[in-house]
Amino acid sequence: MHHMAAASPNLTSSFIFSIVLLVLVFSTTISDAAVPVSRTFKYVNTGDFGEYTVEYLANYRPLDLYTFPFQLCFYNTTPNAFTLALRMGHHRSESIMRWVWEANRGKPVKENATVTFGPDGNLVLADADGSVVWQTATANKGVVGINLQQNGNIVLYDKKDKPVWQSFDHPTDTLLVGQKLSYTGPTKITSRTSAMDGSEGPYSFGIEQGVPAIVMYYKSKNSPTPMLYYRSREFGDGKGSLAHLTLEAQPEAQGATAYQIYFGYDMNGSPSFGTFILARPKYIATYSMLRVEYDGNLRIHTYDENVDWGAWDNPMTIFDRDQDWASECSLPKRCGSLGICQDSQCVACPTAKGMLGWSKSCAPPTLPPCSQAGAKGVGYYKIVGVEHFLSGYSTEGDGPMKLVNCRDKCTKDCKCVGFFYREESSKCLLVPELDTLTRVDNTSHVGYIKISK
Repeated sequence: MHHMAAASPNLTSSFIFSIVLLVLVFSTTISDAAVPVSRTFKYVNTGDFGEYTVEYLANYRPLDLYTFPFQLCFYNTTPNAFTLALRMGHHRSESIMRWVWEANRGKPVKENATVTFGPDGNLVLADADGSVVWQTATANKGVVGINLQQNGNIVLYDKKDKPVWQSFDHPTDTLLVGQKLSYTGPTKITSRTSAMDGSEGPYSFGIEQGVPAIVMYYKSKNSPTPMLYYRSREFGDGKGSLAHLTLEAQPEAQGATAYQIYFGYDMNGSPSFGTFILARPKYIATYSMLRVEYDGNLRIHTYDENVDWGAWDNPMTIFDRDQDWASECSLPKRCGSLGICQDSQCVACPTAKGMLGWSKSCAPPTLPPCSQAGAKGVGYYKIVGVEHFLSGYSTEGDGPMKLVNCRDKCTKDCKCVGFFYREESSKCLLVPELDTLTRVDNTSHVGYIKISK
């Protein structure tokens, strides 16, 4: 009969000690990475709507995540289609409150949807049926708390107070003071579709590789690539490209009440850095925002918390007849799907029968299906002294080439709805969309609009 050798007491106790140590280490690690129960929350999208005025004629329900003048809310512009969004403004002033960030952009949730910040450190928006619509994807990544900072940045932080996730890295149509665009992070902000439709719209503002400038693009289903409609040329020595661009608002001098709102920037591959002044508002402008509007304009809105009524001001609009940036005629849709613009006004509707007064019904001619749109199926009518919005900042066109060759190129291209020709340089610009044409004094700049024969 064999007897098992008894384990030595020292071995047994050291083994048990190791297990206990492991359990302690493991549980400590888990608890270190957990959100204390006191900091967790769950909000349900139900109950009364707020009574103050907010943008887009929305209904809203404020949540408890609040730091003056920002508050997290559910809002809706159409029944039972809610967006989790950050609001800027305060009801002690009678002014409108604006939406500056959205979580579930273009993916609305219903009544009784929930937003939950749980012990695992994940911030989750779920619809009424429990399906996850949006999340920060920070489960078990060391998050111990959430903070809505004074600059409007929602931060999920770890035990060293380092951000694990922040809303500033996920902008929608707005930059707040201190928020940046960068070639390694978000490179652009994008407009809404309309006042009532918060999904991603066609206009964007940002930085791009290879260009030391800020740029604005218009995206259309008719064009394979977004179309450039604004470019600045005032950064650094004109070489390289922007590495970072941060919206800042500071007093002009120590103790001064006059403020300046500017971009702080630095360049890629160049020691160049500096500031690019955007506006000089007449009062303290700590609470400022830069937004791509749904009409394609770029505006700064500043909020003065010290006034009761009219707390918002608009010290900069890029496309504006009263400011020095760019003409409203450069906005792709300033005159709808077709119109001639002069001095920021829509002045004419160019038709095959001549110039008519402009109205919203002014539209490009209906073209035959692609299969029949060859040389026999289409013709053109001419407009003298106009430029397309694309020729302002992006290109004069290809060439030099003869007018007849330019015309042939457009005829053979189903996506070409017209072309613009510069008689002095023989440059040819084909366009996939007409929209706003700007009247110019130079009569050698001509346009040809494609029509069905």
